Amino acid sequence: MRSFLKRRTNAGLITAVVFAVSGSVSASAQEKLVIATTGGTLEQEMRTHFFDPFTKETGIQVITVSGTGAENVARIKAMAQTGNVEWDLYQAGEIQAASELHKSMNEDMTEFCRAYQGDKDLLPGACASSGVLSAYGTTLLAYNTRSFPAPGLKTWGDFFNVEKFPGPRSMPNFNDPWRVMAAALLADGVQPDVLFPLDVDRALANLDTIRPHISLWWKTGDQSTQGFRNGEYVAGEIWQTRASALKKEGQPLAWSQDQAFLVGDRWALIKKAPHRANAIRFLEYFLAHPQAQARVCEALTCTPARYSAARAMNAEAQAAAPTSPDVFEKLIRPDAAWINANNQMLLERWNEWNQR
Repeated sequence: MRSFLKRRTNAGLITAVVFAVSGSVSASAQEKLVIATTGGTLEQEMRTHFFDPFTKETGIQVITVSGTGAENVARIKAMAQTGNVEWDLYQAGEIQAASELHKSMNEDMTEFCRAYQGDKDLLPGACASSGVLSAYGTTLLAYNTRSFPAPGLKTWGDFFNVEKFPGPRSMPNFNDPWRVMAAALLADGVQPDVLFPLDVDRALANLDTIRPHISLWWKTGDQSTQGFRNGEYVAGEIWQTRASALKKEGQPLAWSQDQAFLVGDRWALIKKAPHRANAIRFLEYFLAHPQAQARVCEALTCTPARYSAARAMNAEAQAAAPTSPDVFEKLIRPDAAWINANNQMLLERWNEWNQR
């Protein structure tokens, strides 16, 4: 596993954080909070709108470590097994947050959520036993508009049609293969209402047809964007938050919400977190600041946890948000229960296919 090094200067204080399997987290701030993220634009926006303001208000230094979602979960699992927990919070995917593994590693937030039971401004289920909703987003098809002028690519069928839309592609490979298989099935003509349970044999057979055209199987959000910048590929399956960031950079990028996969992230509080009280204060701070939620989701094109935050977003961001009415009806809502129940099988079949 790779090491990740982040440095931040605050009033002359330099705090270095090293993330590795055998590493540890240290900071000279008396009060601190350790949050694991997936890095990149998401972490930058959270730093600007939440982490630094929270530190300014409370004096609690927010230390971040970065890795892929799978790497972070593996590290937390190892911490739980050894009893040496070094982190406090991380963002767990909505599907993973419904799993037994998640429940075994993280606190049940039911008691925390009691204070928000009557809060009509929160999206339904935003505060739940599995954690506090950070935001909803999508995984979707994005493409270079210079390579594919309007109308561009609209469906996964277009993505797999390399004769009509030639050029290298990218797809994710971070130990969560359901969305790749689902895209392959939709491209092969499976209707969204019968997508789950996934027909794994059919999905892998269709992935065989596009495999020679995948120039990158990305493992991190940063990897998913870099190839668009340097021309390594011209179409990809990518998180909308990353696609939106690329477009804001001025990259010639467009995307389709048709058959995009609705996904969300939840703040999870790790069992025996060393700075549990500070983590609780941060979750309260997060829920108490809808304007900051709005600014993050404007930058990342996501749907925030509060209705008031969604209303505070600019008109362009509101229209593109995954849960705006005209967008939401086009989205694929994954079957979390089936995915969790079959996760081991999916991983085994995926790894076998990758090794062929």
